[in-house]
Amino acid sequence: MIDAAILDALRSAGLVGPGQPLVTPLAGGVSCDVWRLDTPTRTIVVKRALPKLRVEADWFAPVERAASEVRWLRRARTIDPRFAPEVLAELPKHHAFALAFVANAPVWKDELIAGSVDPAFAAAVGRDLARLQAATAGNIADAAAFQTDAMFAALRVDPFIRFVAVAHPDVAAALTAIADRLTLTKLALVHGDISPKNILAGVDGPVFLDAECAVYGDPAFDLAFCTTHLLLKAVWKRSAAIKAAAAALVAAYGAGIAWEPAADLFARAGALTAALLLARVDGKSPAPYFTDLADRSAVRSRARALLGDPQPLDRLVADWKADN
Repeated sequence: MIDAAILDALRSAGLVGPGQPLVTPLAGGVSCDVWRLDTPTRTIVVKRALPKLRVEADWFAPVERAASEVRWLRRARTIDPRFAPEVLAELPKHHAFALAFVANAPVWKDELIAGSVDPAFAAAVGRDLARLQAATAGNIADAAAFQTDAMFAALRVDPFIRFVAVAHPDVAAALTAIADRLTLTKLALVHGDISPKNILAGVDGPVFLDAECAVYGDPAFDLAFCTTHLLLKAVWKRSAAIKAAAAALVAAYGAGIAWEPAADLFARAGALTAALLLARVDGKSPAPYFTDLADRSAVRSRARALLGDPQPLDRLVADWKADN
C-alpha cells in the first residue's frame, strides 16, 4: 500500500483531493514501487525508488536515481513529447514522483508474450531511440546534467558485467574490457533500461518509461540491452517473428546513427549483447521468465562463444537461432 506521507505530498501538489484515491499496485520490476491512483478527476502513476532491489543477491543502489529519472523524462519530452509521460510532480523527500497516466497503451512486453509481434513497431522503437540519442550526442548540457556514473555502475555495469566476470573467470578478461570501455565512453544520453517491459505501445508510437539508470555514456548500451531482451524472448517463445523484430529494431536504429560510424557502434553493441545475454542467465538479475534449463544452457554457451569471437550486432542478430 502507498505510504500516507506520499499521499499527503500528492495532496500538497494538488494531484489528489481530500478523499482516498483508488490505489492499484503496478508491476514495478525489482527496483521500485509503482502505484496507479484513480481519483474522481484524473488517473496518475506514482513511482518510488527502493534502496535494496528485489533480487536474491544483495543489490543496493542510490535512491537519488529518482531525480535523474525525472530529468531524463523531461529531457526526452523536449525532443518529442510523445517519447515519455509527463512528469506532474517530484517528491524528493520520498525519492518518488508522479506521472500522467498513458491511456490505451499496452506494455510492449505483454504484446510480445501474447504473440502480437509487429516488426513496424520494433522498427519505431529503434528509430525513436536513435532520435533521442542523436539529439543529445555531444551535448555539453546533457553531459553535465547526467554525471550519474556511480548509479549506472551500481545498477548496470557491476551487476550485469563485473559480477558475471567473477562467475566466469575464463571470459573475465573480455567482460572486464567491455565494462571498462562502457564506463569510459561518453557520447550521448543513455536511458539504461530500454526493454520491452519499459516501452508502451502508444497510439502515436513508443513511449519510454523507467529511466532510473540514465547516464551520459555509451548509446550502444541501450541498443544492446533491448536487443538482448528480444533475442531471449525469441528463444523462450521459439519465435522467428520476435527475432525478425530484433532485426527490424537494429536496422532502424542503424539508419539513425549520426554521431559516429555505425560500424563502430554496432561493434560495441555486439560485445555488450554477448555480455548481457550471459548476465540474464548468470547475473544478479536473471531474466525471470527464462527458467528452462536447456534454454539457459544454450544461451550461456552462445554468449560465451560470442565473448571469445565478438560479432557486430547486426550480424549477431542475423545469425541468432530462435531454438536450441
